[in-house]
Amino acid sequence: MIELIAEIRNHAGDGDAFVVSTVVKTWNSAPRPAGSSMMVTGDDEVVGSVSGGCVEGALYDVSKFVLADGKCAYSTYGVSDDEAFAVGLTCGGTIEVFTERICMNDEWVSELLRNRGESEGFAVATVVRGDAWVGTHLVISPTGFVGSTGSERLDEAIFDDALGMVANGNSGLLRYGIDGQRLETEIEVFVNSSAPKARLIIFGAIDFAAALARLGKFLGYHVTVCDARSIFATKKRFADADEVVIDWPHRYLATQTIDPRMAIAVLTHDPKFDVPVLKIALESSAGYVGAMGSRRTHRDRVARLREEGVSPESIARLHSPIGLDLGSRTPEETALSIAAEIVKYRWGGTGLPLRESEGPIHL
Repeated sequence: MIELIAEIRNHAGDGDAFVVSTVVKTWNSAPRPAGSSMMVTGDDEVVGSVSGGCVEGALYDVSKFVLADGKCAYSTYGVSDDEAFAVGLTCGGTIEVFTERICMNDEWVSELLRNRGESEGFAVATVVRGDAWVGTHLVISPTGFVGSTGSERLDEAIFDDALGMVANGNSGLLRYGIDGQRLETEIEVFVNSSAPKARLIIFGAIDFAAALARLGKFLGYHVTVCDARSIFATKKRFADADEVVIDWPHRYLATQTIDPRMAIAVLTHDPKFDVPVLKIALESSAGYVGAMGSRRTHRDRVARLREEGVSPESIARLHSPIGLDLGSRTPEETALSIAAEIVKYRWGGTGLPLRESEGPIHL
């Protein structure tokens, strides 16, 4: 539902009712992840997608029934009709979809649509199974929640668990007893979270950094370019970056909150810049730390890091020379190889051509 916030604002007026279908669970090679949503308005306009086109027609029919009678629907769509699912997913996988009617006048909807800063994480928790609780909502932020399931204990349990999911940017199902007891199964709650953007910090105001900033922004990162040299670190040169910082890399990084979603690319390939900042980065919780340079530069850099007391385990986290081997030549191609490596390690990919791998790809 969160991915449709802008569309809900644009297509629904005060008091209007509309229907939203949300993917709450997937198996195998499902075409779109949990949290993907489709909206059908009272004027029969369809916005969004839950499967890239495989089941939207069937869900439109479901949505019309839900809009008319107000009762929520829970649908399963799988690989083929022979498996007793409503509609076949030609690209493989199985999805479970929750469909509900929503009114713009509801208090929780107003909270959902509230304007938030880019860094403000929040979640929408929807009861998707559980008799009388089905279709109730909580909109959750670190400061509290709006809405209710009707059970104070269940509300508090959902709130506590959803905060952890927001912190990690996770969406998924939670299960409870009727009084919020964890590890029971009477009630299923889908938590759709929206975490602050993951950060990409690029050290070194060079052409490769400009290309990586553009690609990082395209991938959805909050991009920072940092360099101690004010003549090079300018907003004009790095127009795609969210911020350009003039500071010594290690001094700037020491002031930042680092988390496992952060990617750090050190492109300075100058020991006086990169060794101090790499020491901080490698000893932090950053999910990815890479450094540009030749293999000879890498060997020298490793020796300097050892002299600075960085442990072998921390040094082993360093991606250097940075990027995947794509045969890159230009700054743009090099940025692509770096971004590909960041994505690979963020999501646990192999980096192999898909035709040479054995993992599921829309079987």
